Amino acid sequence: MLTDIEIAQAVAMRPIAEVAADLGILEDELEYYGKYKAKLNGGLWERVKDRPDGKLVLVTAINPTPAGEGKTTTTVGLGQAMGKLGKKALIALREPSMGPVMGVKGGAAGGGYAQVVPMEDINLHFTGDMHAITAANNLLCAMIDNHIKQGNELGIDPTRIVFKRCLDMNDRALREVVVGLGGRVNGVPREDGFVITVASEVMAVLCLASGLPDLKARLGEIIAAYGYDGREIKAKELGAAGAMATLLKDAIHPNLVQTLEGTPCLMHGGPFANIAHGCNSVLATRLALKLGDIVITEAGFGADLGAEKFLDIKCRAAGLRPDAVVVVATVRALKYNGGVKKADLAAPNVDALARGIVNLGKHIENMRKYGLPVIVAANRFGTDSEEELAYIRDYCTEQGAAFALSDVFAEGGAGGRALAEQVLSVLETQESHYAPIYDAARPIKEKIETVVREIYGGAGVSYSPAAERQIKTLTEMGYGALPVCIAKTQYSLSDDPTLLGRPEGFTVTVREVKAYAGAGFVTVLTGDIMTMPGLPKVPCAEKIDIREDGSITGLF
Repeated sequence: MLTDIEIAQAVAMRPIAEVAADLGILEDELEYYGKYKAKLNGGLWERVKDRPDGKLVLVTAINPTPAGEGKTTTTVGLGQAMGKLGKKALIALREPSMGPVMGVKGGAAGGGYAQVVPMEDINLHFTGDMHAITAANNLLCAMIDNHIKQGNELGIDPTRIVFKRCLDMNDRALREVVVGLGGRVNGVPREDGFVITVASEVMAVLCLASGLPDLKARLGEIIAAYGYDGREIKAKELGAAGAMATLLKDAIHPNLVQTLEGTPCLMHGGPFANIAHGCNSVLATRLALKLGDIVITEAGFGADLGAEKFLDIKCRAAGLRPDAVVVVATVRALKYNGGVKKADLAAPNVDALARGIVNLGKHIENMRKYGLPVIVAANRFGTDSEEELAYIRDYCTEQGAAFALSDVFAEGGAGGRALAEQVLSVLETQESHYAPIYDAARPIKEKIETVVREIYGGAGVSYSPAAERQIKTLTEMGYGALPVCIAKTQYSLSDDPTLLGRPEGFTVTVREVKAYAGAGFVTVLTGDIMTMPGLPKVPCAEKIDIREDGSITGLF
């Protein structure tokens, strides 16, 4: 059996100029990054912005498990299947983070015969967007410390600097650090820390910006620190916004790549859904809607995280109205939710499936709360029994959700034909009545508690004393009407990763609340969630190598 990288390396990719030409993109609207990657410049948007939008389909999933769900693989395969049905379809995805690539999760380019290529480039440095975001973020950090060293005219309180450095790598040793050691020449000693680049506010700003002027304005609104007098001090007061925007002048443009079958894909931005808002850029999604009849996009992790943030933050900010949602599930993952150990998931077990399928039921219910038609995609594995697949199909019918089997990992677009036909049927026969789950003008606590109660299924929320003070302060400062971006574990509907299935009666613990004023939301940290992940005992990096001829091995 071929590995993902072997499959990707065997395909004959089309020159990206040909892929662009199929979409009607002109030569001078492309900025080439080699033969198979390109950025799409602002001139393209100006030319197509008045066209009507295509249909927008969101792909999400049940809560992730060690058994795997294949959400990105399904997204890619669905796009390929639409192409086989003669539809002008585009895929809109996030860029992978180097941390998971070198850690444990893997990349974000799909798998098997449903991948985006060039897979090696995408999962490594790609077009440099992550590095540009890291540089812009850390420029602001350097300017904060330099301002204090040079006299601190703004009166920054070194103990209340809230903007952290970032790095696109899992490195737990950098969560808490001390900077400025070594004497006066090295600045003022203080406690600091790092977040992973995809969790940084600069990443969120890039993904939610409508263009370069909006990007620059949002960067200027980032709260860098608080002064001795308690007021917020923003990036624009430090004179950083212009230089930060300059570092991001290329990164703001969406990237055009292709699938194994030549289906176009706009891949841009990469925030994690458990610790950030988990969606690709507004610019990429808007542009895709102008270029294609059907746009298939993805939100990270389960529907309680990525989809909730897509629907409550991104769609609200960008004026997007999704037409349908696909919820990906697997027999294996549902049995895991039903209490089966990973080593035993290959054995048929309808009883365990029946116990675990309530997780899928909750996500179907949640997506309906947003007024969206739901299609369940059962991502098929070779160990699935017909009885188990029939059980999921019957359950979805009882829930009033459309259902289709998907075998895109093994068969590519051909294996997604049934799913594509089901999605098209829903788009033609069912209307979307999309609306966010809460009114952003409501108080911060009310918004948090609405998500916990309606989406997670929890009984209530407990706030740490620090979180209580922060909510009060942010409300007084005028940030109370922003949407909330809740960071929590991806493995459970609750904030406890060990509570599988559909837990009830639990309380979510909020430990910290802070304003991402540039991004335009309030970040809420719950449970033990970390904004800088660590590497596992045996990281994927140990398996990755490069031959003398430059070919890469071990990358999944």
